[in-house]
Amino acid sequence: MDMHPSPDQNGLPGDTTGAELREAWRTGRVFGPPIRRIFRDVVSDRLKGPHPPQAAMLFDPLADPFWKDDGRFLGDFYNAILHQDTCQQGTAGGVALLAVLAVDDRVPARRRFDAVDLLFCAATVTERKLAGCWPDTPPHADPDSEDRARRAVQSCTPDLLARWSAECPAVRLALAGLAVVFPTARTLPALTPRLQGFTEQHPPGTDIGDYVRFVLTLAAQDDNQTLACVEDFTDAYWKGTSRSAPTRARALHLLGQMLDTVGTNLTRSQPGE
Repeated sequence: MDMHPSPDQNGLPGDTTGAELREAWRTGRVFGPPIRRIFRDVVSDRLKGPHPPQAAMLFDPLADPFWKDDGRFLGDFYNAILHQDTCQQGTAGGVALLAVLAVDDRVPARRRFDAVDLLFCAATVTERKLAGCWPDTPPHADPDSEDRARRAVQSCTPDLLARWSAECPAVRLALAGLAVVFPTARTLPALTPRLQGFTEQHPPGTDIGDYVRFVLTLAAQDDNQTLACVEDFTDAYWKGTSRSAPTRARALHLLGQMLDTVGTNLTRSQPGE
């Protein structure tokens, strides 16, 4: 089977030679799905120095010639950074890619949301898996990789939150989740006024309304109140966790589910992005 993309699939003449095709990919004339080209440009502009291994999926002209659309490429790219929601040795390095994609307006808002969502997931793998498997040890756990990924996300979080005023509502929702993962004396008090518009527009019982109110509960840092909310929401419609698991782990497990649902609803409302 020919593993190279055919020239006519990429807008090149049918008699294009292999060397000409490779040169076209090298120079950017041909570079797979549109979102891959955007990611490549953003990473090239913003991430100087050695790139993490996952960047090969952006820059190697023959990384995968069968990426015919954005969806297939995005699935592979995201999975290379956070493999099936587990941290591996290279996850911490891949955080740098997500961080630059999350702050560049050339990246569509839906994909900036994805980047922040993945950063949230990478930062909370340990606690979410702990709550989901309690009292058993999570399978495929890699404490060292999880710790390095968490620290990598924490280091880029201030720059992400600094974009709040410039961001669209969807990305702000993801940023709010990241803010309560790494609480500070500055960011937590700011969440209430920043999320006021969401609480006014989205009543309790709606996906966004419940998510925002739970974020504000976590921001209050009251374990009893957090535990009560976890129980209330879990009884309603979320996948439950053991009541003997640590409260923070249960809360982040729930918050991750809620953020996933917010993202799913965004996809349904904006199928073209």
